[in-house]
Amino acid sequence: MKRLLRLLQWLLKAAIFFTLFAFALNNQQETRVNFFFGTFWQAPTVLVVLSAFSLGVVVGVLGMVPRWWRNRQAARQKLATPAEKPPVTEAPHGT
Repeated sequence: MKRLLRLLQWLLKAAIFFTLFAFALNNQQETRVNFFFGTFWQAPTVLVVLSAFSLGVVVGVLGMVPRWWRNRQAARQKLATPAEKPPVTEAPHGT
């Protein structure tokens, strides 16, 4: 069963790769991205899309850094303070 699952995962990864590869081959025409003050960047469409995706990933990661840092500090404080143990009650002795 695990071999079949690994084979299916490999096939899915290969399908995604070849789909993106075909996308890159079909979009080699020049694209012009206009910025402010008359500046522009001219590059193949696939590079424009790849750079936009990469920029989105970077912005997403940088947006998550403060929350990750707070959670990391909270976990570190939790480990530094000893956890309170529940009080031990003795069972009554029948004398």
